[in-house]
Amino acid sequence: MKRYSGFTLLIVDDNKNNLFSLRTLVQQHLDAKVLEASSGREALDIALNTPDIDLIVLDIQMPEMDGFQTASMLKIRKKTRDIPVIFLTAAFKTDEFQKKGYEVGAADYLLKPIDDNQLINKISTYFRLIEKERQLNQRLEEQVAARTEELRRAKQYLEGIIANMGEALLVLEPTGIIKSANPAACRMLGYQESELTGMNIGDVFEEAEQEQARAFMGTWLEALIRTGTLSSIEARFIASDQRRVPILFSRTAMTDECGTITDILCIAKDMTGYRPAGDE
Repeated sequence: MKRYSGFTLLIVDDNKNNLFSLRTLVQQHLDAKVLEASSGREALDIALNTPDIDLIVLDIQMPEMDGFQTASMLKIRKKTRDIPVIFLTAAFKTDEFQKKGYEVGAADYLLKPIDDNQLINKISTYFRLIEKERQLNQRLEEQVAARTEELRRAKQYLEGIIANMGEALLVLEPTGIIKSANPAACRMLGYQESELTGMNIGDVFEEAEQEQARAFMGTWLEALIRTGTLSSIEARFIASDQRRVPILFSRTAMTDECGTITDILCIAKDMTGYRPAGDE
């Protein structure tokens, strides 16, 4: 049973008869696409201009550019450097010779005359490894896609909560500059979010005591650094038409791994018309 129909093999040999024999043998046992090159230069051109070559079977003894030189050129090109190369050789079986081959990027060796079964087994082994790698990469891609979708849904859900919450939410820089505002905050203050962004919190907020109002950022930061949260503070929003909107205010510090404040979350409940129990 033939396999590996989705794979591409490049065979390189300056002898036309050897190319014919190799191609015929591969096509008898495998469904892989077979490309041929009769020189190192032609092999480089094919490899650089053909997408998705999976394996190269490369003869070493070739004129002009031998297999070592060809493999070296393949390995310095980003597009071809990861293609495994199996060297074919009829001579030079010494350790030094094989060491040189591995140094220029050979994945394996086969000796001429070629043993048919050995050649097919070698090619099949590399295709099988590549197939497993592809399957692993596909699973990883699917997992990344699933996680990305999960995060997108979670972000969308959170944005929906923020957009529909009844309380005003302002996100500030540690310096007090407004970074973002939810729809409730925009309605309460009478601004568009684009108008609020970049304003200082002091432009739209005042505490009950004027002395606190003049120095509230220093007071805030000191308290937030100590406790991380300040809650249930009676204060007022200053709307765009200068109306004072009574609010019950909470502030929470967001910190990084070093404990440095990165953002300040401000949540305000509109207390207009609210009277504590027992008041007349």
